[in-house]
Amino acid sequence: MFRNLKAEMGRNSIRAKDIAKALNVREATISFKMNGKSDFTFNEAKQIKEIFFPDLDIEYLFA
Repeated sequence: MFRNLKAEMGRNSIRAKDIAKALNVREATISFKMNGKSDFTFNEAKQIKEIFFPDLDIEYLFA
């Protein structure tokens, strides 16, 4: 799940821990969402894109 998001995180040295801190959730919550056990809300996806990947399309990141 979220192959592009994971690839971009790797390219930019962004960890699930960083995203969790920015969204004010537990790291495990981000891990569950990235592995398809739970869904990202639209607002969470939008925040991730705006904070960490402002130059990329949200559709690309979460395809």
